[in-house]
Amino acid sequence: MKNKYVLITGSDGLVGSESVKYFINQGYSVIGIDNNSRQKFFGKDASVLPNRMKLKNQFENYIHFNTDISSIKVEEIFKTYNNKIKLIIHTAAQPSHDWAATAPFTDFNVNAFGTLNILENYRKYAENATFIFTSTNKVYGDNPNKIKLIEGKKRYHPGKNSKYTQGFNEELSIDNTLHSLFGASKLSADIYVQEYGRYYGLKTGIFRGGCLTGSGHAGTMMHGFLSYLMKLFYRLQLNTI
Repeated sequence: MKNKYVLITGSDGLVGSESVKYFINQGYSVIGIDNNSRQKFFGKDASVLPNRMKLKNQFENYIHFNTDISSIKVEEIFKTYNNKIKLIIHTAAQPSHDWAATAPFTDFNVNAFGTLNILENYRKYAENATFIFTSTNKVYGDNPNKIKLIEGKKRYHPGKNSKYTQGFNEELSIDNTLHSLFGASKLSADIYVQEYGRYYGLKTGIFRGGCLTGSGHAGTMMHGFLSYLMKLFYRLQLNTI
């Protein structure tokens, strides 16, 4: 199994680092791509280098590349491992609504072009692999807000007769709604992943999550707010604020 590889972009982040741990524990070797752009976007507190150091120290069959996903260097990685790559998990992104509005070209370059770069190299060098994309529920824009919800004891939920009682699927429209620039760049990537699956006959799948967090989250005010709140609470307990 160590000669079978899983390639994970954003491998130092929340979802990426957990995916690294899982697949190495399943016996695979993992290729991680992450250039700590989170720190560039959101500052020192957002650095994911601690996660990288943990992974490199814990797993000998973890191979890391400090590479921008929009870079031509991505092709070198795919050329090296080619059809030994059995699974690609693409989690790398610029993840903030507010930050995207301050630098729309960078946001698009990372989220849309970066995804296209990964997809095209997947098609050229590892077409038998499965491709998983961590998209976002923000591709639906404000449309979920148009659904009538009922207030329960612990949460809001759709009414009993609603077709959304089990959540939102692809039938929920992505049109005629406000997405944010971040939502628009992720939607572009989302559609490209769908198209590479349908047009080229590749095995692609998409998860549209939202408000994900955990112990490996480098939360800041601009993104990862739940994690950021917990950090503030901890510092408050230590009287460091």
